[in-house]
Amino acid sequence: MKRSITIRVVAAVVVIVLVAGTWITSGKVDTGWMRFFSAAVLIATLILAAWDLWLWRLGLVQRIPGVPRCVRGTWQGTLTSFWIDPATGTSPPPKTVYLVVHQTATLVTVKLFTNESRSTSTLAAVSAVDNSWTLAYLYLNRPDMHAEPRSRMHHGSTVFDVSGDPATRLTGRYWTDRDSKGQLEFTRNHHKLADDLLEAATYFA
Repeated sequence: MKRSITIRVVAAVVVIVLVAGTWITSGKVDTGWMRFFSAAVLIATLILAAWDLWLWRLGLVQRIPGVPRCVRGTWQGTLTSFWIDPATGTSPPPKTVYLVVHQTATLVTVKLFTNESRSTSTLAAVSAVDNSWTLAYLYLNRPDMHAEPRSRMHHGSTVFDVSGDPATRLTGRYWTDRDSKGQLEFTRNHHKLADDLLEAATYFA
């Protein structure tokens, strides 16, 4: 919807400029060409939609400077928590987790599924820093009911370094407002987008 409104506003500005230009140069307004206005807006909308949803992901297009690196899909990896259990004095063992990245040319949303909770991004971006690509996001984590006694709902942030072109590995760290932190690494990717932990696990069975 926002894309369509933007296109219409830009098109309207172009029409005003062209009409004003013809009036200034010739003393009369030629509006015959305006019969193509609706078709032009429709074509522009379709082209931009195709770019945003699909074209930007093509291999050749990915080589164009400024086009965001594609990290879309379901990733399988490992979460290693640096939290120390006061009762045992040790950290929990690493666990298998799944990262689901919904990505277009202009928008990124991220979900992380574990055996105890799910995290959903509230703000996310894929950006280039010093010629290297990163995926960074803020998230809200909601624990499953069975895990609530030991893991309350919390906010956090994650930053990944993206390796490979196309992307083959995501490595990074996370921090939470519970003063906990850890490490994440993802090396397996599936093109489908999972809705939950069980579906994600079937992609790598």
